[in-house]
Amino acid sequence: MLGYMGSGKSSVAKELALHLEVQHIDLDSYIERSEGLTVNEIFREKGEIYFRKKERFYLEEIFKNKQPLILSLGGGTPCYGDTMNLINQTPDLTSIYLSANVNTLTERLFKEKENRPLISHLDTREDLNDFIRKHLFERSYFYNQAKMIVKTDGKSITEIMDEIKQKLF
Repeated sequence: MLGYMGSGKSSVAKELALHLEVQHIDLDSYIERSEGLTVNEIFREKGEIYFRKKERFYLEEIFKNKQPLILSLGGGTPCYGDTMNLINQTPDLTSIYLSANVNTLTERLFKEKENRPLISHLDTREDLNDFIRKHLFERSYFYNQAKMIVKTDGKSITEIMDEIKQKLF
């Protein structure tokens, strides 16, 4: 599952995995456990390039696991190198883009920006909205390559899960 931060990737993936009785892996949490540092600490201490290399390494490690699972990616994961190609060319994998509009993302993220290294420095909703608008424009090229796109604005987790299940099965 991929999409911009705040789109609901982790929440929807976790619930969908429970419902389908398969494992859920959150890539950021997987990286944190493997590295012994939080994503914020990795960014601060080792930099974004180090993080992106490790992110790709651990993504490939997870893809080697042949067990059914739901994987929630970090917002930037599909946007670096040829990672989106890797995702779409991995057999038995369906990439799902959870798409939310800029205003929805702004409202969700403003409440939790201190926990997000890329936006923690933005003080106003307007600054955050502008940042998301620009960032989403840059990333949408990658996100829109997903095999399935699900719009999440105004939908509950259950409604999003039902739509995904309908399209998958």
